Amino acid sequence: MEITIQAIKFDASAKLDEFIRKRLEKLDRFYEGIDSIEVMLKVVKPETSENKEVGMQLKAPHVDIYANKIADSFEQAADECAEALQKQLIKLKEKMRQD
Repeated sequence: MEITIQAIKFDASAKLDEFIRKRLEKLDRFYEGIDSIEVMLKVVKPETSENKEVGMQLKAPHVDIYANKIADSFEQAADECAEALQKQLIKLKEKMRQD
């Protein structure tokens, strides 16, 4: 699984990068054959408390899903995004079993 992290108009710390990668690697348990996950980190203007935006695009054979969350920290937003992707993968897998 290839994970690409892109920070828009700022440099993401190595600690944040590692946190996101570790969290996304867990998604492999819910759906085999994930090709890639693209992560975009962005600070939303104006400067408010909830101004960290994370978007994640997951690609696998016959699967292309997206999640986007805004939170107080990138870690929180990334965790919520990964959770949303996990729920979508579980739903998708259940749907495939029924067909």
